[in-house]
Amino acid sequence: MKTRDEKRLLQLQRKLAMVRLQIIDELGFVPLGKTGAELLFELISQRDERGSTVITSNLPFEEWTETFGTERLKGALLDRLTHHVNILEMNGESYRLNQSRARPAATNK
Repeated sequence: MKTRDEKRLLQLQRKLAMVRLQIIDELGFVPLGKTGAELLFELISQRDERGSTVITSNLPFEEWTETFGTERLKGALLDRLTHHVNILEMNGESYRLNQSRARPAATNK
């Protein structure tokens, strides 16, 4: 990584660490790769006890290893995420799917 890119990354990490509420939607939808998983771990670690983080995922914790690449990294991340946390587990129909079904069918004229 170039020095300029490293500097920009550090600046972005500092900004994200100070955000009062961070929302990470659909975690696990796309695997992060080693670098992405390490960067997310670093961000979560920096934010620990400094701001609120909301994470949505359709995967149970057991399946997060695929997203983060290793059991060790998943365990360390879950350790930080589940400290002082409220976990809401919802098993219902998709909000988007329900909206699609509620829309009237387009008519062909």
